[in-house]
Amino acid sequence: MNPNNLKLIVQEKYGEIANQSKLFNQSSCCGSTNSCGDMDYTIFSDDYQGQAGYNPDADLGLGCGIPTQFANISKGDSVLDLGSGAGNDCFVARAIVGETGKVTGLDFTDAMLQKADENNKKLGFTNVNFVKGDIEEMPLPDQSFDVVVSNCVLNLVPDKEKAFEQIKRVLKVGGHFCVSDVVIKGDLPEKLQKDAEMYAGCVSGAIELDVYMGLIKKQGFEKVEIHKQKEIAIPEEVLKNYLNPKELAEFQNGETGIFSITVSGARA
Repeated sequence: MNPNNLKLIVQEKYGEIANQSKLFNQSSCCGSTNSCGDMDYTIFSDDYQGQAGYNPDADLGLGCGIPTQFANISKGDSVLDLGSGAGNDCFVARAIVGETGKVTGLDFTDAMLQKADENNKKLGFTNVNFVKGDIEEMPLPDQSFDVVVSNCVLNLVPDKEKAFEQIKRVLKVGGHFCVSDVVIKGDLPEKLQKDAEMYAGCVSGAIELDVYMGLIKKQGFEKVEIHKQKEIAIPEEVLKNYLNPKELAEFQNGETGIFSITVSGARA
């Protein structure tokens, strides 16, 4: 499947997810519109309820961390959230930057942007805005943000090297990023890696951890640090949809794993 087709799949899928509840998304393959059994997928997301600025209407349960916890955002900062969805991380960031800061959410799904705008209108923030755009080609000026955050989105971007190039471009000199994302250790079975449903459901599209970290360092980011790492255990009932018994045994008994990480780095 070529990158453009993958983007269309993600765009279509998350357009449907925008109109679903958090409860539905958490119980159906990380937002899948097709049922995968009665599994608890809250293992992907962290609990935002204790975060200042948290707005339940903007939380669709699609994250795999809380990047704002480790992003060292300051009052007055200009913050960019990549793949902002319904605005969850943007509103948490807004609580930190205050009235003197600015928060921009970037997303390429119309339904998500509409939902985010509706949530923002209810909250009445004048320094939060949402922009339509592709992470690989952000329609944003050079060196315009102090901090870039993202939550379980970059793994869905086909060209991750371009994504980190763009992050560096839009960051001010001395600015930094903090992203939560999904990565793998070892070789993920091909059926999981290639399947479009899993691709848009937080697992496939993820790359090997060392490769991921290598892309960050290739851009010259400094002070690169993994703040949090959590293994994601996919239920056997779901794995059986993709793997035969022999492949399943090898997957469960090997060193391959799927992890959520929160990582940061600074632009020199």
